[in-house]
Amino acid sequence: MSSTIERAGQVAGLAEPANQLAGALQKLGAATKGAWATGVPEEALANATPYLQAFGHVVLAWIWLDVVLAVEQRPDHGLAPGKRAAMRYFFAYELPKIDAWLGPVARRDPLFRELREEWL
Repeated sequence: MSSTIERAGQVAGLAEPANQLAGALQKLGAATKGAWATGVPEEALANATPYLQAFGHVVLAWIWLDVVLAVEQRPDHGLAPGKRAAMRYFFAYELPKIDAWLGPVARRDPLFRELREEWL
């Protein structure tokens, strides 16, 4: 990911998404550290689903940025504008969702650990 971020940062029009991806990667790392801060697996894993949703979105953002870097090598390719638009969409509408998912992860929100089957 770091290599993609670095390369994209040097391409006109891709510095902003490169910075967004770098920020998302940093947030993911901070949430991971927060989740495991106590070393108690039950606390860290209680919010595994939103963690994996966020992780997946960071990976997809990386893939989209890498795809656009590849099409920048061939700007005459007919699909290049569509790939750029898809990447812009993902970074504008999908990647910001990680903030909502990583909040409970980082603070080890206990809600799901405390739920009881008989309450459902």
